[in-house]
Amino acid sequence: MSQVSDRWLFWIPTLIWASTWHVILYQLDSGVPVLNSVAWRFALAALMLAGLARVRGEALLSMPRSAHLLLLATGIVQYGGNYVSVYEAERHIPTGLVAVLFCLSVFINALSGRYFFGQTVTRRFLVCASGGVAGVVLIFWPEIAATGARPTAALGLGLGLLAVLTACTGNVLTLTLTRRGLALVPVLAWSMGYGALFLLLASLASGQGLHFAWQPAYLLSLAYLAVAGSVTAFVLYFKLAQRQGPARAALTGVVIPVIALVISAALEGWVPSTLSMAGMALCLGSIYVATRPA
Repeated sequence: MSQVSDRWLFWIPTLIWASTWHVILYQLDSGVPVLNSVAWRFALAALMLAGLARVRGEALLSMPRSAHLLLLATGIVQYGGNYVSVYEAERHIPTGLVAVLFCLSVFINALSGRYFFGQTVTRRFLVCASGGVAGVVLIFWPEIAATGARPTAALGLGLGLLAVLTACTGNVLTLTLTRRGLALVPVLAWSMGYGALFLLLASLASGQGLHFAWQPAYLLSLAYLAVAGSVTAFVLYFKLAQRQGPARAALTGVVIPVIALVISAALEGWVPSTLSMAGMALCLGSIYVATRPA
């Protein structure tokens, strides 16, 4: 892992998570409740991470008891509350607005990185990050402009902001645990496992029960979301956050909507407008400058 360059640590999770926007559609079309699908995803990912930790000779069962409370909190907010809030927010506001809200995590992570870990960001970085967010706004402007017509838009905005805050909180908790000397892979294994357990209990408590689908499309999408979207992407993302700080790692969230729309154009027939093309150019150009060495 130490041999992987920062550039690959940035782009591999970005490309994977951009593709998951399309892959998740196969989960939503299956009829399996969201709580169940997300729980199966992270339960499978937790098992694979536990196996990876064992292969790497990293302590898993000997995790200190004092760490488990933070691991439980991380699982609930990062892999439970975050993902459920995103799905629920998209019931009330356009996906594009959710994407814009997640772009704000760059600035929240910059503040948390400075406050909790003493990491600073340059003025150039903040200006370029602002340009990237502005580009995403341009891409989704027609959707954003129509949000006011939705009767439950305020609820959707609240859920979207909750998703952003839980994601940023999860980042802080994960990095706090690894800064205490705990290995990243076991930390992710335990926290995803706790998140999956929380979602399953929430599903039972809400009366949805436990459901699964054996259709090939559901199984393949679940495998991709667990292996690539959870194990690979989160390990590399947090390795980048360890090296460069949570603010730079959060730039992935600014680029992901752009790449996701390119995939949508190829697979779902989305046709870009002049405004969205201008937004893509502004976003990618800003991120390119932000990630260049000073």
